[in-house]
Formats: sequence, structure tokens, C-alpha cells
Amino acid sequence: MQKPWYKQFWPWFIIAIPATSITYSMTALYLFSQNKVDLVAEDYYKKGKGINQDFSRLRVADALHLQANISVAESNIVLAFNKGDLKAYPTLRVTFTHRTLPDQDFTLMVSPDMKGHYRFSTAEPIDGPWFVEVEPFKGDWKLHGRLNLPSSDPIQLFGQNQG
Repeated sequence: MQKPWYKQFWPWFIIAIPATSITYSMTALYLFSQNKVDLVAEDYYKKGKGINQDFSRLRVADALHLQANISVAESNIVLAFNKGDLKAYPTLRVTFTHRTLPDQDFTLMVSPDMKGHYRFSTAEPIDGPWFVEVEPFKGDWKLHGRLNLPSSDPIQLFGQNQG
């Protein structure tokens, strides 16, 4: 006499294949829904129009002969600013934007010392790829640059003309 179907190997093997794929698919769906990636902005058109305004502010920085170098040592950051044609060292808004992790972005308002150095610290050491923007409080001009941390050399920030 033959065994009933539920006591044989092959029916359970055939059922296990789709059951395993369903289990893995549901696990992947759960993981992807919990870890969203924010690489595409919802208001992309508005941000695209803003890029054109940013280019004009970069050109203004070049016309004023502004230059800056940024040095990062663990959580201590020094921004050496050459004021070019400006009359005084302005208070600066410094924005650090992480390339892939928007929850780590931060913005600081910093004041200079007598030599034009802006010194500030972060709560924790920063590592990885960063995009840095430096602008005055009024937002008349802007310098920017890319950082790959850790780095022992100062990184130059520039307007539209790179270097």
C-alpha cells in the first residue's frame, strides 16, 4: 500500500519552492519599506530652477575674488576665508550636506576671528562624502566644494570657476 501524499517527499519539496520565494519576497518588501532612500526630491522642478540662481551667486563670489579653504580634524572644523573685495569678514552660513544620508545634514552660522578664520565643532566626528556650501547671512554670494573625509589636506571651496 502507498503512503498518503502528505507523507511523501516530492509534494512538500514542490510546495517549499514557492513558499520560500514568498517568504523572501515579503522579507525584502518589509526591509525596503523600512529603509527608504531619499535620492529624488519631490519638488525637483522647483529645486532645478533654484540651481540657476545658485550659479549667479557663484559668479558673484568669483567677481569679488572670494576664496576659502576648509580643514577638518575629527569634529573640529576650520574655515580659512579670504575676503577678496569685501570690506569686512561677514558672518557665514556653512551647510554640510551628506551625499546619501539627508538626516546627517547640518547648517551652522559662524563668526570670524581677526584673521578671517571661522572655527567650529560638531557633536561627533564627521566622515564620508560631503558637499559644503558657504554663504553670507544675506545670501548675496556662495562658495561650495566637495569633501571626502577624513582628509589631512585643506580642501578649497570655490565659486563657479573651479580652482
